Amino acid sequence: MLRKLLPPVLYAFAAALLAAVGYWNINPDSFSERPAQAGAEKAIDFYVVNATTVQYQADGKLHYELTSSKLEHIKSSDITLLTNPFLHLYRGTELPWQVSSERAEVAPEGKEVELIDNVRVERTDAKGRPTILTTSRLTAFPDKEYAQTEQAVRIVAANGVTTAQGMKAYLNDGRMLLLSNVRGQHEVR
Repeated sequence: MLRKLLPPVLYAFAAALLAAVGYWNINPDSFSERPAQAGAEKAIDFYVVNATTVQYQADGKLHYELTSSKLEHIKSSDITLLTNPFLHLYRGTELPWQVSSERAEVAPEGKEVELIDNVRVERTDAKGRPTILTTSRLTAFPDKEYAQTEQAVRIVAANGVTTAQGMKAYLNDGRMLLLSNVRGQHEVR
């Protein structure tokens, strides 16, 4: 008789043990903590609508002017999200580079800027000749005066059109490396 009662008693004990463990792991307090933590990771601590930032160089010349229809700062990661950013990058000259995209993510302290969707970089030189670079994504490192992408790039200049897959741009040197599948169509003058 003891053998017949032992399995049901063991099953009841196991069921009670599982219920107790389940209660400790799934209590009402744990429900309120988890969503708060998930939301806190992406919590925006401030935002600005129609933002404009102007920075000057040490000699008083205009360095850049940045506008954005919306700026949001994520508290936990210190990342700033920009909507429709537009940058006039003078770097002390009178002929600025104009940089725009649909969105951008700026890393803490502006060390890295990721331009996302419909990225356009353009400049007109002193002779009035435009240069326009377009891509879907571009990462810039302002302190290093360097930018790169692994995406398709299209460069339209006064003498032709060049396309490539991937690019590294060294802004101080005025040098650009196109990484692969480089194609060009140029007019000889």
